[in-house]
Amino acid sequence: MDDLARTSLYDRHVALGAKFAEFGGWSMPLQYSGIVDEHTAVRERVGLFDVSHLGKASVTGPGARAFVDSCLTNALEKIAPGQAQYTLCCDESGGVVDDLIVYLRADDDLLLVPNAANNAEVVRRLAAAAPDGVEVRDRHRDFAVLAVQGPNSDEVLTALGLPTDHPYMSFTETTHDGVPLTVCRTGYTGERGYELLVPWADAGAVWDALLAAGEPYGIAPAGLGARDTLRTEMGYPLHGQDLSLDISPVQARAGWAVGWSKPAFWGRDALLAEKAAGPARRLVGLKASGRGIPRPGMTVTAGGAPVGMVTSGTFSPTLKQGIGLALLPPDVAEGAEVHVDVRGRSEAFEVVKPPFVQPSTKES
Repeated sequence: MDDLARTSLYDRHVALGAKFAEFGGWSMPLQYSGIVDEHTAVRERVGLFDVSHLGKASVTGPGARAFVDSCLTNALEKIAPGQAQYTLCCDESGGVVDDLIVYLRADDDLLLVPNAANNAEVVRRLAAAAPDGVEVRDRHRDFAVLAVQGPNSDEVLTALGLPTDHPYMSFTETTHDGVPLTVCRTGYTGERGYELLVPWADAGAVWDALLAAGEPYGIAPAGLGARDTLRTEMGYPLHGQDLSLDISPVQARAGWAVGWSKPAFWGRDALLAEKAAGPARRLVGLKASGRGIPRPGMTVTAGGAPVGMVTSGTFSPTLKQGIGLALLPPDVAEGAEVHVDVRGRSEAFEVVKPPFVQPSTKES
């Protein structure tokens, strides 16, 4: 653990009694009071996450927007400056190098937030392809990212004088006590919430202010363990498990994040061919019929024969049952019963379409 990178809030996590784990080369808080407690705080009140390990990269210069649009899958023409978009960086085979959020500041100024472990590779690919005049910069340690997530998140930000009236997948620039902030209506929990981009050196003061302002609203520091159970309840994919170089957007049912009519993006030909032919497997949800809890890598069987594997799986604190995502053949329909080999026991699961819990992300 001593060889891992640390965020600027590491000492605060230690003081709060966090248990740490490795995430994408970073030592990050896994939990504080406990994963279920922190998960429940986010679903019922409000939680505060340090997700500063996430990557950051800027793409600037004349034609920056058109350049990024020609590389990543989603269509940047769908959004205007001040809005954000989920998109994918694919290789030429259609595999997913990473999934990320693009913040469009202006046509010649974009901020990308990839996953921690993939930041350098996304930057490398974009920098290698960039035309003259377009600059791609790795800004991993320029900004911290603090996620305020839960039904009371508006009250917490309002108490600090921060804006909460902008739509889902948009952002606004502001300040708090002289610190410049980007307040984004984004998140990875399925709850209404915000992600704050803060200068790296100022993250501690903003973290402290959020915890103090959130105390009347039941705020709790939350680790990446709860972040994983929350995103699994939503069916949100995790790169490296549900999306990867071997799991395409077509297989992962992420085709909604592909601009199919665009003339160019990395992996376009391969993805169009796979879409036309139909994928050999697709990502589905699994809901336990009994007490089984699925975990990544477990074998899924139907009619006694192996048909696929679990990519993500956990105990759902909200539903009080096991849930998961799995790659199965397209002829295994929703509503079908399958079985998962859970440590030598054959446990029954129903094939369902996520989300497992109704999201409130887009509520006004």
